[in-house]
Amino acid sequence: MQNIWNGKFGLKIFPFLEKKVVLVGHSLGAIFLIRYLSENKFPTKILATILVASPYDDEKSVARSAGFVLKKDLSKIKNQSEKLIFYHSRDDDNVPFESFEKYKKFLPEANFVELKGRGHFTQSDFSEIVREIRKAF
Repeated sequence: MQNIWNGKFGLKIFPFLEKKVVLVGHSLGAIFLIRYLSENKFPTKILATILVASPYDDEKSVARSAGFVLKKDLSKIKNQSEKLIFYHSRDDDNVPFESFEKYKKFLPEANFVELKGRGHFTQSDFSEIVREIRKAF
């Protein structure tokens, strides 16, 4: 895990990226992107970062037990992505809605989209993300 956080992880995949990208992370994948982008410089332009059902790493969070501990300063992420969008559903049984509220506090300039009846977003249709990706390009 250490190599992921010190930037070496990206060295293997960065050569394959286009000059402009849209990043999408769901659940632990979302908090991974938040941590990575808040601690490292991404080598290409990020048109949008879309974060779905992202846990926040408080003491009770499964994210913390998985090693996804965020630093208090998340400002680096907002400077690297033209658009930062969080999606969360009130009825998510895996990630409490309070996580969504905490991100609002620490990243108020991001876009926050609250959806209802989507649970942990395991359904195959997520047209909102498709629209955002198309708009980014």
